[in-house]
Amino acid sequence: MSAAGPALPMTGVAGRRLVHVTTADISLALLLGPQLRAFADAGMEVIGASAPGPFVDELVASGIAHEPLRHATRSMAPGHDVLAVGELVRLFRRLRPDVVHTHNPKPGLYGRLAARIAGVPVIVNTVHGLYATPEDSRARRAVVYLLERAASLCSQAELVQNPDDLAVLRRLGVPKDKLVLLGNGVDLARFGPPRHEDDVRRARAALGVEPGRVVVGAVGRLVKQKGFRELFAAAALLARHHPEVVIVVVGPNDPQKSDALGPDDLSLAEGLGNVVFLGHRHDVEQLYCGFDVFVLPSYREGFPRSAMEAAACGVPVIATDIRGCREVVDDDVTGLLVPVRDAPALARAIGALAGDAPRRAAMGTAARRKAEAQFDDRLVVAKTLAVYERLLARGRATVPGTS
Repeated sequence: MSAAGPALPMTGVAGRRLVHVTTADISLALLLGPQLRAFADAGMEVIGASAPGPFVDELVASGIAHEPLRHATRSMAPGHDVLAVGELVRLFRRLRPDVVHTHNPKPGLYGRLAARIAGVPVIVNTVHGLYATPEDSRARRAVVYLLERAASLCSQAELVQNPDDLAVLRRLGVPKDKLVLLGNGVDLARFGPPRHEDDVRRARAALGVEPGRVVVGAVGRLVKQKGFRELFAAAALLARHHPEVVIVVVGPNDPQKSDALGPDDLSLAEGLGNVVFLGHRHDVEQLYCGFDVFVLPSYREGFPRSAMEAAACGVPVIATDIRGCREVVDDDVTGLLVPVRDAPALARAIGALAGDAPRRAAMGTAARRKAEAQFDDRLVVAKTLAVYERLLARGRATVPGTS
């Protein structure tokens, strides 16, 4: 059984066919991969459905089948979204899954609808973060909340990653017995503090950082929503006041996103002299050992995995004071919270920790303790399997909202 698997086998799910639907293969492979493997370890036949891409081979190599979706896109494409409904209905009727599990934003909407039309017995959705925040306009919130409420009529369970969204869904009238506070987690065996000083030296060498530098790491897709523009602006300030700081960015380009960083953005950042891009890496759990501080200046998060990974590795986290990040960072205990879109505040926070190694060490120790108590991926897997087992035990139950 994988490290992310449940403590005990769930006999009620063995032999059942499970389809997880996301927009892109990167989500199936990187964000959901450990969970999908754990579901397979529990005896389920697990299939991922998404747009095809470079991560499909990695997914299939891990034992998870993949079904390509022609009309799954990450951009604003209503025409493709409508066609995706029909495509998924045909897929579900061909595969005849026992459970369809969708992931928001877009697949959570049209995926739930398609599963209901196809007569899938059990429909589950994970809310990774509602695509509206209290700071958004009233019009945007109204549209997002209306669509989420309507789509929830098609499911039997809504697994919600953070308490803020749980409260919103309750206010929207989603039945209490359908809502499950899921949380989020990482593999604590894979992501852990360095055991030896050699681990740190190897990580720093892999990062290409010379001795004496304070390494501020960022891990994520290269999109503006992750706050990279503010991070680069902070880097410019730090170059003047904290020349010992180097910012190392680990993560893939994401050209399908409308807010993807372009070549000019990367060139300008590299021109600062204290920003390094490593691209996508498969050894990220080792690289965390070379970070002195982790930073996530994101605009919107559900429950950020990279910040949990850093915390599990004993690295203090600087993040924006938003939903999701607040679940990971205890301000001034495991890291620091800063205002969103505020480059000077971000630079001040980085500078404060860069110049205080004992404070960084104390925060890193507290971060690992918090991760052990709250961010164990096995708990997420066990909760999800328990939901599957409970709903499957009802047999081919009537979909809520129908008679």
